[in-house]
Amino acid sequence: MINPMSEAMNSKHYRRKIKELTLLFEISQILDQDMDLREVINPILEPLAENIGMERGTITLLNRKTGEISIEAAYGLSTEEQVRGRYKIGEGITGKVVETGQPMIIPDIEEEPTFLDRTGARKSKNKRKTSFICVPIKSGNEVIGAFSVDRPYQDSSLDLEDDVRLLTIVTSMIARAVKLRQRSEEEKQKLLDENDRLQKELKAKFQPDNMIGNSQAMQGVFDLIAQVSKSEATVLIRGESGTGKELVAHAIHYNSLRAEKPFIKVNCAALPESVIESELFGHEKGAFTGALATRKGRFELADGGTIFLDEIGELSAMTQVKLLRVLQEREIERVGGAETIKVNVRVIAATNRNLEDEIAANSFREDLYYRLNVFPIHIPPLRERKTDIMLLADFFTEKYSKKNRKTVKRISSSAIDLIMSYHWPGNVRELENCIERAALLSTDQVIHAYHLPPSLQSAESSDTGLHTTLSQAVENLEIELIKEALKSNRGNMAKAARKLDITERIMGLRVKKYDIDYRKYRTNM
Repeated sequence: MINPMSEAMNSKHYRRKIKELTLLFEISQILDQDMDLREVINPILEPLAENIGMERGTITLLNRKTGEISIEAAYGLSTEEQVRGRYKIGEGITGKVVETGQPMIIPDIEEEPTFLDRTGARKSKNKRKTSFICVPIKSGNEVIGAFSVDRPYQDSSLDLEDDVRLLTIVTSMIARAVKLRQRSEEEKQKLLDENDRLQKELKAKFQPDNMIGNSQAMQGVFDLIAQVSKSEATVLIRGESGTGKELVAHAIHYNSLRAEKPFIKVNCAALPESVIESELFGHEKGAFTGALATRKGRFELADGGTIFLDEIGELSAMTQVKLLRVLQEREIERVGGAETIKVNVRVIAATNRNLEDEIAANSFREDLYYRLNVFPIHIPPLRERKTDIMLLADFFTEKYSKKNRKTVKRISSSAIDLIMSYHWPGNVRELENCIERAALLSTDQVIHAYHLPPSLQSAESSDTGLHTTLSQAVENLEIELIKEALKSNRGNMAKAARKLDITERIMGLRVKKYDIDYRKYRTNM
């Protein structure tokens, strides 16, 4: 015979299980959402309140750095009450649960002397009996917080223990979500820290505004400029013609403490020997025929600033002697004058000559060389900084497109091949001139190989060209045109044929003949 009491209890137990499973499924869906931890936890408390009759509930998390336990999310508490809910480990019921890692059940909080009511939420309520449950939130063996619940007084300890069991399952789900989000936050912070570190490294890497180059060789030059700029040291810039020695001198001056003072340039090779002394040191009225008035020299004009002596190796022996005195004594005398004039000038010199050979040949003074060579900087030729070539080419393309009011959008693949294989004896200056010419010749917004000077395409001058017959040259041009047409039409053979004004059949035959894979132009777009 079936006992009606037992059947009712089983039915009640079954309904509770169904409600719990439904609740746990709902909580798992909430925790799976990709949002802020606080936004995830708060929605969990509402279905819990409905399921177990929760009047108030708090989820507290332990700050491992400060050792403080604070409320992360709450149900039934005001903002002010949540702020007051802070505990130390071992303090109150919540502190003990975090300390021991064991759940605690308080059937009646009025009868529990260790219950602190730190939030003050119970003081404003009526004095009806309230039960309190607090379970730890664990990640593995580590306690990371606690989940506490106020519910109407239960005289049945079994019901409270069932609540503990349910809350323990919920807290294990919360713990996983907390850990995953903590790990995500840590990874995010790690990436932010790494980004900050890289940004600081980039800022620490000095690069003058007037120079372009990412190659290791140029980074070495930039480092030297950064080291010498703030000093008063005399600098000797060495390198082949066209490498940008004047730009280095500019960078040193305008990053120095003299940046607001004059920067005077003198090309020693461009001035005749008869006037070089007057240009450098000035002259008095009547000092020579044509000296109709007193005139300041370049050193006087540069007083307080910097003088740049380009092509210093071209100076005559007599001028070298007088320049040596300026470097030693920091004073000059004008041509035809007897007055000694003090000058506060920083000297930067440059040469493309091998001064050591000039000294051996007695054409350059050794003592002047040592006065100038205080801080030498060598500018590498363009052929030794291949990775900078296309950076410079793109810069010059944009520069001369704007200057000449033309639109040049790119450099063709064949032109890039020629530019990269050429040995550039004229260095950056030669590259600039070539790109300026090519930009002027372009009629279809593209710099093609045939726009480049003959020197780049000649085997004799560049040592990179191929010895080809006329038929081979025609075939090479045909291949280039077909590839360019396929590239601009995303590998569509029909459109490429129309662009070249040939039939699709001829296009197919040519593609097959030259073994051109039209499909790769589809994937590159």
